[in-house]
Amino acid sequence: MMNPILSFFVRTLAAIPATMFVWLLTYTGFDQTFGVASLIAIAAGGLVYFGLGSYMKTKFLKKHGLTRREYKYIKKNLDEAKTKIKRLQKVQFSIRHIRSLKQRMELIRMVRNIYNLTKREPKRFYQAETFYFSHLDSVLELTEKYAFLTSQSKVNREMQYTLEDTQRTLIDMAGVVEKDLYHVLSDDYDHLNFEIDVAKHRLNTVKETKYLEGKWRTKK
Repeated sequence: MMNPILSFFVRTLAAIPATMFVWLLTYTGFDQTFGVASLIAIAAGGLVYFGLGSYMKTKFLKKHGLTRREYKYIKKNLDEAKTKIKRLQKVQFSIRHIRSLKQRMELIRMVRNIYNLTKREPKRFYQAETFYFSHLDSVLELTEKYAFLTSQSKVNREMQYTLEDTQRTLIDMAGVVEKDLYHVLSDDYDHLNFEIDVAKHRLNTVKETKYLEGKWRTKK
């Protein structure tokens, strides 16, 4: 997603000098009253601020190959996912089961990686739709159930069985989320493998050239 804080500072830094310049120009150059000059300057500053914002957003969407409608759709779903991830993190820290700590931390790491990758490059959302519309909800629901069971002071045999079953299912879900992460990164892996193949081809070409040159010099 577009960084709102950075966008705000860039637009503000552009709008303030523009406002001051227009005020000075209208007040001193065109002999306007203080009030009229101020209104014109504020209007000019607003035009720069919002115009630059629109330009930055258009440039961002063009860079990522998205329409405004697609961006709005993705942003809405990412905002919802952010709330769910916060809930997931909160409930994770409430679980006192030490033996499952490493597994739970790894799961939350993968969840956050998928979210951060999608936030940085919104078009990746389409590669992670199953994660956002299904798997994230399942992980959250299971984790909250697991937290509830582990918080009980007395656990009977049936609750213990449910606790163990929930833990096994969470382990399975961790594997599913890991596949989601790999799927989101699949294009990067393909690109990297292509670059590696190109590099290997170049190295082999250089080696063959040097070999032939050495052979030619020996004969000479």
